[in-house]
Amino acid sequence: MSETDVQKVKKQFRIFGNSPLLNRAIDIAIRVAKTDASVLIVGESGAGKDVFSRIIHQYSNRKQKKYIAVNCAAIPEGTIESELFGHVKGSFTGAERDRRGYFAEADNGTIFLDEVGELPYTMQAKLLRVIENGEFLPVGASTAVKVDVRIVAATNVNLLKAVEQGRFRSDLYYRLNQINITVPSLRERQEDIPLLFRYFCSELAEKYNIPRISLSPEAVDYLKSYPWRGNVRELKNIAERISLLEMNREIDEQRLKTYIPPMERLPIVVQSDSVCNENDDIVNIVLQNKKDIEDLKAEVVRLKSVIVNMFNSSTHSPLLSAPLSETESEMVIDYPEEHTKKPETVNLRDLEKQAIIAALERNGGKRSAAAKELGFSERTLYRKMIDYDLNKKK
Repeated sequence: MSETDVQKVKKQFRIFGNSPLLNRAIDIAIRVAKTDASVLIVGESGAGKDVFSRIIHQYSNRKQKKYIAVNCAAIPEGTIESELFGHVKGSFTGAERDRRGYFAEADNGTIFLDEVGELPYTMQAKLLRVIENGEFLPVGASTAVKVDVRIVAATNVNLLKAVEQGRFRSDLYYRLNQINITVPSLRERQEDIPLLFRYFCSELAEKYNIPRISLSPEAVDYLKSYPWRGNVRELKNIAERISLLEMNREIDEQRLKTYIPPMERLPIVVQSDSVCNENDDIVNIVLQNKKDIEDLKAEVVRLKSVIVNMFNSSTHSPLLSAPLSETESEMVIDYPEEHTKKPETVNLRDLEKQAIIAALERNGGKRSAAAKELGFSERTLYRKMIDYDLNKKK
């Protein structure tokens, strides 16, 4: 897409800023809009992910049809299936008539699933069916409903990590992530912060017919160095608060600080855009990999402890040999001398499955007690039981 197209979208959707990261995200949204590919929009809370979903719909061939936005985190788990897929009369207490769900309402249009990472695990399989087959089963119905819906999803959590932890289906993740759009945080577009602040102040000044706020150069530097964990939403709140409450319309650094909550500030790094973006990517990858490795090490140590306790509780159980190294994905079990078996290699998943089965048996099938013994939350245990097909052992 040309720069003119990007600027046109900015004007239409009132997007302010000239950050290369922001422009790149807008460019991708325009390019994929004409397709039916599923899109996953990732970014921090308050960064404006919903704006990109509306861009995709508005520039698609479905723009004359419905656009429905659904916050998956705001719907109670007990009603989300009915909300998304509808229900038939009498399917549950209070179902006095048939109800069309959001997917049926969005037929031939676009549905935006915000905070899709909060979708209950059982619902993820139903969503996958819609993506793969274009059909779903309303609650209480015996006949599937066919729909043609463009799905755009968004999340502020690391879905790959959620997949590793058993909280999100890997097959659903890869179907949703057909196209990925990363919305940059405000920290990643420091050059846009003063522009956005001026816009929010001017908008409020015009609305209430009051003088516009202006910042000293030192105040602008402070504004740019602040981390803005709440992103554009937080910046807008601060700009409006100052505009409405401050008697003096010329704001210096010290006065600005009285309106901004004390938080760790980020240094202002002056680099070319290409170097800055490249370095940010490298740092993010290194930090994420480091954290993932540390989490994996902790999980392996915990599982080993659980399995040792499980095996030691039996008179003729094998004993784990040396501690696992950081890179081991399998565990070697050495049998006592009186056994004639040779050491065998056991997959870590198999051992975890055995540990779960044994814990459930020792606790009479009570998930809460078994989860406490294993060091899981009950919800995590339930997800692992689904993963290992152990539902029949509840």
